[in-house]
Amino acid sequence: MDAETEEILNGIAPRLRAIRQSRRLSLETVAAETGISVSTLSRLESGKRRPTLDLLIPLARVHHVALDQLVAPPATGDPRVHLKPHRHGQGSIVVPLTQYPGRIQVFKQVLARREPELVTHEGYEWLYVLAGTVRVIIGEREFTLTPGEVAEFDTVEPHWFGPAATDSVELLHLFGPRGDQAAVLTHP
Repeated sequence: MDAETEEILNGIAPRLRAIRQSRRLSLETVAAETGISVSTLSRLESGKRRPTLDLLIPLARVHHVALDQLVAPPATGDPRVHLKPHRHGQGSIVVPLTQYPGRIQVFKQVLARREPELVTHEGYEWLYVLAGTVRVIIGEREFTLTPGEVAEFDTVEPHWFGPAATDSVELLHLFGPRGDQAAVLTHP
């Protein structure tokens, strides 16, 4: 095995442990969610067992990270995200702010006036209003959000959001896998 491959493989164990601990998960919890035994997980995290794809794929799913985040260290150097706006309909723009599938995705959106059309899909969403007044419909309930306000909801419920008036609105939109919910951490 060449030195570069050896270095990559040796870096996986500490990344697995750091990700699990940052999510405050026990080995037992990860074992229950992946079907991988506690002893195998422990050996993977200590570097005593070589990782294989059939072990890494379920771990990436449980930790809501892309597989390449487990295999390779985060890129260093230029930390900037190169924004690529996408036009949706007339006057609406979506700017992806994150790039990894399988975990929380962040978008900046400018939404033009449009008619409500309720949708459902797997996932969990958060909306943070930057400018304008946003109308949010979740099932039979309707809400109005102003700048600085936040809404969060499970997307299996029929939902829609857009401008409450004729003006466009600007918001941060976070979309995550089903089961992910916001956690507020405070220090004493």
